[in-house]
Amino acid sequence: MTQLTPVDPFDLVIFGGSGDLALRKLLPALWHRHRDGQFSADSRILAVGRSAMDKSGYVSQIEASLSELYEERVGGELWQSFIGRIDYLSLDVLELASWDGLVKALQHREDVIRAFYLATPPDIFGTIAQGIKSAGLMVANMRIVLEKPVGHDFDSAKEINDQVGGCFSENQIYRIDHYLGKETVQNLLALRFGNSILEPLWRREVIDHVQITVAEELGVGNRIEFYNEIGALRDMVQNHLLQLVCLVAMEPPANLDDDAVRDEKIKVLRALKPIKGDALKSHAVRAQYRGGAVDGKVVSGYEDELNSQSNTETFVALKLEIDNWRWSGVPFYIRTGKRLATKHSEIMIQFRPIPHSIFDDAHYSTEPNRLSIMLQPDEGVKLKMMAKEPAPGGFTLKPVSLDLSFEETFGIRYPDAYERLVIEVLRGNPALFMRRDEIETAWRWIDEILGGWNDSNDSTEKLDKYAAGTWGPLDAAMLLARDGREWFPE
Repeated sequence: MTQLTPVDPFDLVIFGGSGDLALRKLLPALWHRHRDGQFSADSRILAVGRSAMDKSGYVSQIEASLSELYEERVGGELWQSFIGRIDYLSLDVLELASWDGLVKALQHREDVIRAFYLATPPDIFGTIAQGIKSAGLMVANMRIVLEKPVGHDFDSAKEINDQVGGCFSENQIYRIDHYLGKETVQNLLALRFGNSILEPLWRREVIDHVQITVAEELGVGNRIEFYNEIGALRDMVQNHLLQLVCLVAMEPPANLDDDAVRDEKIKVLRALKPIKGDALKSHAVRAQYRGGAVDGKVVSGYEDELNSQSNTETFVALKLEIDNWRWSGVPFYIRTGKRLATKHSEIMIQFRPIPHSIFDDAHYSTEPNRLSIMLQPDEGVKLKMMAKEPAPGGFTLKPVSLDLSFEETFGIRYPDAYERLVIEVLRGNPALFMRRDEIETAWRWIDEILGGWNDSNDSTEKLDKYAAGTWGPLDAAMLLARDGREWFPE
């Protein structure tokens, strides 16, 4: 196992420290990195929030979260050293006077890394950035982390970027997408550019199409009021799925420097063919889940959970076309949704059929090769190939899989995406984070779809519905069937 190098001393300030994201993702990630010895002795975690509580109450919330989500019972010397790093401060970001406690806590710490993590609604990102500057908390070695979504359309994203950019330089701003922290997503770079057998095949002459699925069993849950304002296209496609498309489709970067990788990703976003006009009907599907059964349990429909009619989509499927030399004529099919058949995220590369089969009997039928990159729940890579089935006196072909399970191969607990991303922030490495032009270019492309849907004046009743526990509406299957293809899995 690779020896983990501790990061330099830091002060990590988490705005929204008593919120769901901080307690369910950030604090568990920080505990796991502390447990693995990646934090120096004098590094600190300062959680700030509007809720009034003392440190012991806050620590109790962290313990409850670890118990619920990870079934971890914490205690002992290691745990005591972790909570010794933590403090909780009550702070109203809209009142500059209430920043005094944070200012005092950071005094005489100007020589350590100072990172501000904004686990808050995006409409106050600019307010917090200005508050940091006005309170005199700017130091030489600092950075600010923005959680997604950065805005709800191009105009709001640009406004947020302008506001934060007025206080911080671009190389200090880390726009986070936790999918970029997944080991399997990063392994796309290793698969493509570290293996001579694959990169020459990564082109239109060899690949038939690409599928990306991010499916969730769960419904919207306690995010429903927030979710009802944004829907699946904004919540998942604008960031997670488009970032996966970029990593699959981008040209080889000159190296792994942050701007080298992000320069290639932005080229993919700029090459996406707009989905508008007649293409909106043939290339885009949106739907909302109704009641059904998930994992053998009856669940309610989205409108029943909201207790109101709604035209918000909980499922999106799109056919993307990339207008460049490498991918011309190769469709990228993407889909994401709530209350689907299972929790499953996968990138599937479908290769073209063999040009001529020497096997002309029914027992000798072949299937195209397929490379699957599994993101969740189990991370790994699977290559489907044809092989002869062992048998005396016969010759029967059968598809077999070459499987690589990362957990089995490397024999270690796989770090959560947030664990890796927090460390990258503290190390000052922005390669796994989104640059301003990426965010705004993605929103421009998404806005055309949203505008087309809004202009269509579809009523709530006309919004396609799908039963919870299925793989989505029939129109999503037809999106591929019209091209003679089908989703995997289905």
